[in-house]
Amino acid sequence: MSRTRTALRRVGLVATFAAAGVLTAAGAASAHVTVHPDSYAKGATDGLLTFRVPDEEDTADTTKVQVFLPTDHPVLGVLVSPHDGWTAKVTNTKLKTPVRTDDGTITDAASEITWTGGRIRPGQYEDFDVAFGQLPDNTGQLTFKALQTYSDGKIVRWIDVATSGDDEAENPAPVVKLTAKAATGEGGDASTTSTTPSGAPKSAGSSTSAASAGDSTARGLGIAGLIAGLLGLAAAGFVVVRGRFSGSRGE
Repeated sequence: MSRTRTALRRVGLVATFAAAGVLTAAGAASAHVTVHPDSYAKGATDGLLTFRVPDEEDTADTTKVQVFLPTDHPVLGVLVSPHDGWTAKVTNTKLKTPVRTDDGTITDAASEITWTGGRIRPGQYEDFDVAFGQLPDNTGQLTFKALQTYSDGKIVRWIDVATSGDDEAENPAPVVKLTAKAATGEGGDASTTSTTPSGAPKSAGSSTSAASAGDSTARGLGIAGLIAGLLGLAAAGFVVVRGRFSGSRGE
C-alpha cells in the first residue's frame, strides 16, 4: 500500500511541476518590451505603432523608456502621442541615404524616442503610441532596440535579435515584420494601411488598453491545452499504478 501511495504522489508532483513550468514560461514571455502590431505591409502609410512596456521588477518602478528606430531603413513622419505623466523627446538623425517620396526627398528621420517623468509600477505596464507617415518598402522587418531604466538604477537592454534557426533571444528587441504589399483591386490601388493586422491597438494614447484579443485567446488556448495534456498524463499514471496495485492484491 505504501508503494502505491508513493507512486501516486510522484505522478501528482510531476504533473504539478510541469504545469507550473508551463505557466512560468508563459509569464516570462509576456514580460518583454513588445511592439504592436507585430506586422505591417511594406510601404504602409499613416499607421500606428504601440510599444508595450511591462514592469517586471518586484520593488522598482520603470522611470525611463528609450526606443531606437532604424535609420538604415527609416520610419518617416514620426509623431508621438501625448501620454499622461510622461514627457517624450524625439531625436532626429541625418540619413546616410536620403529617401525619395512623392512629397520630395527626406534627408533626416527619427532615430530615438525617450520617455521620462512617469512611472510604471511593479506588475503594471504602459503603452506608448507612435504614429508614422510611411514605413520602408525595401526590407523584411524593422528592429526597434529599447532600453528600460528602473528607479533603482538597473537598466534592461532589449536589444538582442534572434537569427534564423536560433532560439528566442534572452532580451529580445521589439520587431515588426514587413509583408508584401496588398494586391491592387478593380477599384484602384489598395490601401497599404488596410493590411494592418486586427491585433493593432484601436486607439492612441491608451495606457490601460487590453492586449490583442487574438493573441490572448491563442496564448490561453495553448496553455490550457498543455495543462490538459499534463493532467491527462497524470490521470493515466494513476490508472496504471492503481491497476498494478489491484493486481498485486489479487495475487
